[in-house]
Amino acid sequence: MGDMKIVVGLGNPGDEYIDTRHNTGFKVIDSLAEALEIEVRKRKFGARFGSGEFADKKLILLKPWQFMNRSGQAVATAVGFYKLDAGDLLVITDDMDLEPGRIRIRAKGSAGGHNGLADIIEKLGTNEFARCRIGIGQSGREDAVDYVLNKPTVAEKPLLAGAIERAREAALCWIKYGTEKTMNEFNRFDE
Repeated sequence: MGDMKIVVGLGNPGDEYIDTRHNTGFKVIDSLAEALEIEVRKRKFGARFGSGEFADKKLILLKPWQFMNRSGQAVATAVGFYKLDAGDLLVITDDMDLEPGRIRIRAKGSAGGHNGLADIIEKLGTNEFARCRIGIGQSGREDAVDYVLNKPTVAEKPLLAGAIERAREAALCWIKYGTEKTMNEFNRFDE
């Protein structure tokens, strides 16, 4: 087991946020946890934490248990604790710039206006980590903060459910084969 990977899903803790658009990252972690039979329950690093194995690698699943804009500390602490580098990290996040249901894998990049990503980049001191962005669509006239903290519409729900499944498969592909192959495999769903 030379290899260790860490997959982080972003969201807000608390029951009132469970089904909001901004908690899409948490949902992917829940889906991964179920598929791999890993419990993400323990409190560690200021996060909900679970560990297991997949594809001959040790795997950490993490949900930072702070508000979104404070996600970075838990991630930086975990990465530091296991002496991992940024290349061993995948962050799963919602994204208003993508239509509902689309997913995009990137090897690195800016926060693109996402507070959670911005904080992770700041606390890690690098943006050279993989991320899987899940489209939640545009707020239109609605205030962006209200929009991300609201629940998806009836029409969006199946799109998001499909995206969460694809993001789970993308995360598994990333653990197994790395970012390049995952990008080739999953970024071409964009019709």
